[in-house]
Amino acid sequence: MSRIASRFPRVEPRRRVRQLISGLLSDLPRKNCWTLAEHAGDATPDGMQHLLHRAKWEADAIRDDIRAYVVEHLHDTEAVLVVDETGDLKKGTATVGVQRQYTGTAGRIENAQVAVYLVYSAARGHAAIDRALYVPRSWTEDPARCRGAGIPDGLAFATKPQLAARMVARALDAGTPARWVAGDEVYGDNPHLRAALEDRRTGYVLAVSSTHPLVTHAGKFQAKTLAARIPERAWQRLSAGAGAKGERYYDWAEVDIHGPTGSLGHWRLMVRRNRRTGELAFYRCFSPRPVPLSALVRVAGRRWTAEETFQASKGPTGLDEHQVRRWTSWHRWVTLAMLAHAFLAVTAAAERRDRPAPDGLIALTGNEIQHLFAALISPVHDLAHRLRWSRWRRQHQARSRDCHYRRQAASQP
Repeated sequence: MSRIASRFPRVEPRRRVRQLISGLLSDLPRKNCWTLAEHAGDATPDGMQHLLHRAKWEADAIRDDIRAYVVEHLHDTEAVLVVDETGDLKKGTATVGVQRQYTGTAGRIENAQVAVYLVYSAARGHAAIDRALYVPRSWTEDPARCRGAGIPDGLAFATKPQLAARMVARALDAGTPARWVAGDEVYGDNPHLRAALEDRRTGYVLAVSSTHPLVTHAGKFQAKTLAARIPERAWQRLSAGAGAKGERYYDWAEVDIHGPTGSLGHWRLMVRRNRRTGELAFYRCFSPRPVPLSALVRVAGRRWTAEETFQASKGPTGLDEHQVRRWTSWHRWVTLAMLAHAFLAVTAAAERRDRPAPDGLIALTGNEIQHLFAALISPVHDLAHRLRWSRWRRQHQARSRDCHYRRQAASQP
């Protein structure tokens, strides 16, 4: 907390943010302004809501502090910057960025809010270091709706790859040590993101679709067509990294392809084949200098650390449990949730480095560290405090119910 204390000029928000972070690291089954305020011993959630909505502080400044903190402790010159998006299912239409759209969280089109994240994936650990809310055209083309959600005036529509490119540029411009960028088909099929990375001489291993067009010395082909021509002797059995059940072995092969005319570097199509089902996955790769296939496989395997980061952030530190509707409140909540997860990731890495697990035990994980930390900081409140909060919740819910009924009655013909 000392790293971000200067971002809060006044004592009250500084104290409040410490309480909020403590709540995010607690064992509360649900984390929002109500539960965090009760956990902190407040009489109402007004203070937590003020911190997220009206208090004077910049979430982007703390985002930069998180990046510096993660890089300081997980520093790796071979690190991978992983870009990926995740969605939170939402009801209604008033919450910033919400519309019916595809989200991998549900695996289908749902009413959801989607954001793109940048994860710093190093040998010692991984954590999110940047975030960008995806604001669909249905919002950016409706100025009144944007104003109602507190979206800054003049915000233009940006695709997910454009958001990813901005975050990668921001990280690299800040001196973040990273050699590679990885992402799924949303990013690999986008030529502008690839061109931006090539201009910066930053290597990438980006998944592409089976119909992705590629140019070789023999002409232009789809990725699946090139894969069908790979001879069996060209496939290599390599691990994409350790998973929960051991090494993740696949068959891998590569095909040289052409990059943009006049550009320097090495471009390849890498193909992954499931050893059991034969299912194929395709990756477009670039490196300023020649690298072995095993290095590209390592980078491709790191892409899954984004999913692990989402899982570790959404459950333990409440990344998706916010109940805020406006632009500023969303950025503040997810930034503080990222900070809480970064603390767990860095602490777990330090434990593995400084105190190796004894025989018969695995190393301390972020989840286990959270349980231990929660036990140390958990406040003990008396029964009167619990009863006051029970009464407050019931009063608030009664007012909400009455309001809904009046609105419904007014809309009847």
